[in-house]
Amino acid sequence: MGADHFHGHSHGSAPPSRGAVLASLAVLVPLAVATLACLVWLWPSGQAGQGTPAGQSAGREERAAERVEGTISSITLRRCPTVQEGMPVPDPATCGNATVTVGSGPDTGRNVTLRLPGGPGAQRFAVGDDVLLLRAGDGAYQLSDHDRSTPLWLLGGAFALAVIAFGRWRGVTALVGLAVTFGLLLTFVIPAVLAGEPPMLVAVVGSAAIMLAVLYLTHGFSLTTSMAVLGTLASLALTGLLSYGALGLARLNGVTDDSALTLGMSLSIDTRGLLLASVIIGALGVLDDVTVTQAVTVNELAAANPSYGFARLYRAAGRIGRAHIASVINTIILAYAGASLPLLLLFSIGSQPLGEVLTTPVVAQEIVRSVVGTLGLIAAVPITTALSALVATRRSPGEGQPTSALPSTRSLRRARS
Repeated sequence: MGADHFHGHSHGSAPPSRGAVLASLAVLVPLAVATLACLVWLWPSGQAGQGTPAGQSAGREERAAERVEGTISSITLRRCPTVQEGMPVPDPATCGNATVTVGSGPDTGRNVTLRLPGGPGAQRFAVGDDVLLLRAGDGAYQLSDHDRSTPLWLLGGAFALAVIAFGRWRGVTALVGLAVTFGLLLTFVIPAVLAGEPPMLVAVVGSAAIMLAVLYLTHGFSLTTSMAVLGTLASLALTGLLSYGALGLARLNGVTDDSALTLGMSLSIDTRGLLLASVIIGALGVLDDVTVTQAVTVNELAAANPSYGFARLYRAAGRIGRAHIASVINTIILAYAGASLPLLLLFSIGSQPLGEVLTTPVVAQEIVRSVVGTLGLIAAVPITTALSALVATRRSPGEGQPTSALPSTRSLRRARS
């Protein structure tokens, strides 16, 4: 990075004082070292997870069906069987057999005739569809699902091209940061939780590692980014404390569906800690957006208005932050409502009173998650704005005003005379 990136000032604004740089380094360097140490300490060793002996896991893998690819070459439909009154009527497109050409595995090129999946929500298949088959240990096949690898690769490529076309080099770094995020989630957070480590501790360490790596990688090594990192860290810590208190107050243990129950029983995972971890990781995704926006806003306001002091910078950036938070809150609520839409429909069909619906564990959990995440976001604005304004008003001696590229009126008069 160049000097501008290292010192964190915009073109036309004075650089921050040496004391501001040293103060931020005094906080961030120990934070980075502690995060790296905890990451190494908690990194999963590859052993079987708690409550899942290695032999039992290996036995399950041997009995697991193999997934192979295939292509539907023909479909033969037949009359659907009659059903009892009150039972759902099957879709005529799911009654019959499909001839599938196996595309991978030991039977590549072989044609197999399989029954089409039926029942509510069954997939609909057509000739030429790429599909996935399940091959049992005895060689029997079962039609499982569509093969979505090609469409997903196309969508991923379109997404990457759009990001790079708009963001250019910043778009490339954003994609690298996204890869780092998924890499840490898949190689550290999930395996460490399965290995029996405390979910909340894993989430805190993983979130700190993601925050430090992604923010600096995407936005550069600048004092502006450092203020966003500090604001994110403080808000994330507050979100964790609020989550811990709110879940205890609401008596939520994280068991709201069959998946959480299975994890709690078979792997002896702390489901309440897992819920806390999910709140922390989910909050990080929105917190960094708010903190980076506030830090950059303060920096640009200071560059455009060098005479602004701390109070004026804080008030001006605070107004922008309030507008941002107002829209983000609606985004969070709509995101949770969209994810829980099937569940809300079930409650509506059951004609349950609103009070009973809101107090059920699954809905109460989402309410707590939304409220705690929103409180963390609200706190992120004043924290990051104050830190950024404090740094922006600490200029190097003798560089309080930017030099103008245009000659002054007095110099023009002297030149004419």
